[in-house]
Amino acid sequence: MSYPQHDQEGLPPPIVVANEAFTQETPVTQPTTFAGQQYSSMPAESQYYQQEYDPSAVHDAQQQQLYEQQQREYAAQQQQAYYDSAQAQQPTQGSYDGREKAPETQGEEAQFAGDAPTDEYGQLVAYIRAQKNKGDDEDGANDGSRIVKKRNWLMPWKVREVRVNKNGEEETLTQKVPESWLETDVHQGISESDVARRRQMFGYNELESPHKNMFVEFIGFFRGPVLYVMELAVALAGGLRDWIDLGVICAILLLNAFVGWYQEKQAGDIVAQLKAGIALKCIVVRDGREHEIEARDLVPGDIVIAEDGSTIPCDGKVLADYDDKDLSQANEIRRRMQETKNRGDGEDDDESGIDKGPAIIACDQSAITGESLAVDKHIGDKVFYTTGCKRGRAYILVEETAKSSFVGRTAALVTGGESTGHFQRVMTMIGTTLLVLVIIFVLAVWIGGFFRNVQISRPKENNLLIYTLVFLIIGVPVGLPCVTTTTMAVGAAYLAKREAIVQKLTAIESLAGVDILCSDKTGTLTANKLSIHEPFVSEGVDVNFMMAVAALASSHNVKSLDPIDKVTITTLKDYPKAQEILAEGWTTKRFTPFDPVSKRITSEVSKDGKDYIAAKGAPNAILKLCNPSKDIADQYRKVAGDFASRGFRSLGVAINEDGKWRLLGLLPMFDPPRDDTAATIAEAQSLGVGVKMLTGDAVAIAKETCKMLALGTKVYDSQRLIGSGGMSGAAIHDFVEAADGFAEVFPEHKYQVVEILQQRGHLTAMTGDGVNDAPSLKKADCGIAVEGASDAARSAADVVFLDEGLSTIITSIKVARQIFHRMKAYIQYRISLCIHLEIYLMLSMIILNETIRANLIVFIALFADVATIAIAYDNAPAAKAPVEWQLPKIWIISVVLGIILAAGTWITRATMFVHHGHQSAGIIQNFGNIQEVLYLEVALTENWLIFVTRLGGGESEITLPSWQLVGAVAIVDILASIFTLFGWLSGAEHRNPITAPHGGWTDIVTVVRVWAFSFGVIVVCALVYYVMCRIPMLDNLGRRNRSNKNEVVEDFFVNLQRLTLIHEKDQHTGQDTYQFQTRLDVEDE
Repeated sequence: MSYPQHDQEGLPPPIVVANEAFTQETPVTQPTTFAGQQYSSMPAESQYYQQEYDPSAVHDAQQQQLYEQQQREYAAQQQQAYYDSAQAQQPTQGSYDGREKAPETQGEEAQFAGDAPTDEYGQLVAYIRAQKNKGDDEDGANDGSRIVKKRNWLMPWKVREVRVNKNGEEETLTQKVPESWLETDVHQGISESDVARRRQMFGYNELESPHKNMFVEFIGFFRGPVLYVMELAVALAGGLRDWIDLGVICAILLLNAFVGWYQEKQAGDIVAQLKAGIALKCIVVRDGREHEIEARDLVPGDIVIAEDGSTIPCDGKVLADYDDKDLSQANEIRRRMQETKNRGDGEDDDESGIDKGPAIIACDQSAITGESLAVDKHIGDKVFYTTGCKRGRAYILVEETAKSSFVGRTAALVTGGESTGHFQRVMTMIGTTLLVLVIIFVLAVWIGGFFRNVQISRPKENNLLIYTLVFLIIGVPVGLPCVTTTTMAVGAAYLAKREAIVQKLTAIESLAGVDILCSDKTGTLTANKLSIHEPFVSEGVDVNFMMAVAALASSHNVKSLDPIDKVTITTLKDYPKAQEILAEGWTTKRFTPFDPVSKRITSEVSKDGKDYIAAKGAPNAILKLCNPSKDIADQYRKVAGDFASRGFRSLGVAINEDGKWRLLGLLPMFDPPRDDTAATIAEAQSLGVGVKMLTGDAVAIAKETCKMLALGTKVYDSQRLIGSGGMSGAAIHDFVEAADGFAEVFPEHKYQVVEILQQRGHLTAMTGDGVNDAPSLKKADCGIAVEGASDAARSAADVVFLDEGLSTIITSIKVARQIFHRMKAYIQYRISLCIHLEIYLMLSMIILNETIRANLIVFIALFADVATIAIAYDNAPAAKAPVEWQLPKIWIISVVLGIILAAGTWITRATMFVHHGHQSAGIIQNFGNIQEVLYLEVALTENWLIFVTRLGGGESEITLPSWQLVGAVAIVDILASIFTLFGWLSGAEHRNPITAPHGGWTDIVTVVRVWAFSFGVIVVCALVYYVMCRIPMLDNLGRRNRSNKNEVVEDFFVNLQRLTLIHEKDQHTGQDTYQFQTRLDVEDE
């Protein structure tokens, strides 16, 4: 029979059961079957029914009448409550939250205000269908957000929709994949025309950085404290109608911006080209054919083939086993899953009882969930982007591409939150300090000008606004951002040619300052060329049979063999009989890859109808599996220990036959050190970089490898990091700092080592290649992804290496130090120039009420920047120790050099242009234009100063400058001399017969004298610079303490890490209790 319905939207009829077993009214549900599922049809609100109703007597007319009456009363109560609540929430009639109600909303209310449909859930289903395609407008309405259309101000014809939340912040709208796109035929795939249409909507399958508009990037080179001052100078020159200076200043700004933008773009193009060579590949089914493509070309609805060793390139769903060509097994499994769902309790969301059939593949989800074991995936299960397929082969349906994937959504949470790097902070600090100095000098000039009755804007040549313009031009180095960016960009391009991809330019600074390198063993310190030596075979075991069993317990996917499986299989070329054994008709039923918990690989195989289990793995793990007699176990351990003491990694081999495990023997494997590793480690130590080896091998093997490499013998088990053996915090830090390496290391140990070293003040570099290495790579001051690293490791790293070996890393450290040296030399040089002109011009303005003309100052700034852009290509030396910004030392040296230069310019002015009446009374007989001669002296001394600051003091050896730098400086000096000779920049002052009696041009003798005098000034600067750099107190000024020991703080944090908070509930009183315990005590319990 059909129960009467009430008018409340989506609320089914309640039923109250009363019988002798219940002492109070007990609400229950009338089960309703829909789409094979049982659902409860009674809301919790119906518990307050007072009448009683027995469903077994529903045929009774009286009971039926009573039931219908209950339904009408309940419906009336609920409907009245609903409309009372709605009326209270609506400020005005026909509105929602004060806004006019949308027409479609009014239509919906009209639609559902009528009689209820005849089927029980029809009303609810109709409502859901009406809401399904309404988009995100109404979804966001509940949280105060709204959808707005925005136009691109550069391209107003482009319109995009964004959600604006209640705080006014924009949120990106995510597009949903149409369900019809996910109904792809497994064997046919999608067509190329579908690919183009879907890519247009969802883009490429990659976690790309936000698109950078080239114009916006170019405009970015006009931002910053230094550049804002120059832009203020532009405005001031325009206000003074000094059009020549205005044009030249604008040209300087444009030139600096263009050079910086172009060099950064060029370096980015080189890096992008290298990255394209390591792009992730995958096998896809399209137009009925399988072919390999780059993973970035995937679109929703694609069919991907995942196999062991490959990386899952999307978020998707497992459709079928690859060998299930007709999909019969997959369809049968889906049918059984549906049946078990139908038989289950509809109120139970637990799917553990559903028959999903056998696992199709197993995925390594450790990067996402932290699980160390591979997770089995059945038909219909979800797989995640960037996880690794460890076992099996299956068809995967692409449901979400990278940006919409779980990993992509997680990455989006931190996108745009880039912290300001240390290099940017240093540049901002220098620029801000120079700006403060400009303000101080300008105030001094204005105060002095008022005492000398200097006018603010008149006369045209010498007034306070002109003086202010001059100080704005000279006071801040407009080329500072450009030259430093160019230097790093050129360095990044150079590193890229050396197979090192710099992910961000500021990583160069971190790499240059590294003093401890935590390195993997395999592939970095060793050649990653495993070989199996003479195996140990148990008594009565044929060596060929053992080798065949070892091959059975290996992955057979020859496209993606790991090194151990590869050497196990390839070694069979020396064992022909083992090959014959493998050819006897073995079949693999189940393959379980290595995991760090069991420390073994197992393969369930069969031959001639008989089942076996082949296993290989860590010697102790295989020994526990077989549980042999004491004599055999002792012999086995002794042989394994002998192998380890000789530097061999051992693999135990065993087989299960008739339910009994049999120990077959040991395979000694050796990965020899690279030929250049020992010499490279010695070179690293001479550069002040300590190398610590972190390996997953046993302690004995790690010690033997360290002996071969002359790395030291202080190698310890990584478990001592976790338990710490009861050591104090300071003792643990001393222990890690003094260690040469750690063995049996897991990713969490790497992270802990980096953290401890950083707490001691060390700048640490960490190498890694796996997904689990990503946290430690991110934690390190410079994360290094080695050759063959996973996508996750490359994403977390600061530098990605495409070549194997430690020598590549050490070479990159040396190159980074050279780049750092160039930047430091330029910054010292540029600060000295600012101090030089500020001191001289302030004194000349206050004492003589004169200055070097603004257009000459502009040309001085222009030539200084043009000449020193070539510093990016200089033959800079590599420092012998880790480098760092010693700002106090930089400022002291720069100020002293600036004072010497200012003194030289003042001597030039005082000796060459001292007049007595109309006659020259100077020490040196002058014959030229005063402005031009001063301009030449300033230009020469400032340009040559770069050759002084590039010497580097005692930090490194002296090298000859590059031809690019010498050529750039020579060209600028020749131009300055020509301008002086012919008076091209003499201006109107050449009409003054006293200061310019020769029509503005200067004779060759005076130019030569200025060259000679300027050279003398630079010699003095070089001698002072050399002496200052060798003063120990000054040389150590501003250096960080690389071994900063603080026992109190270290003990506190280590003890805090050992504690855990235990929550217990008293069974008698019900009170909650909390207490601290050590983690080791908790683990023992």
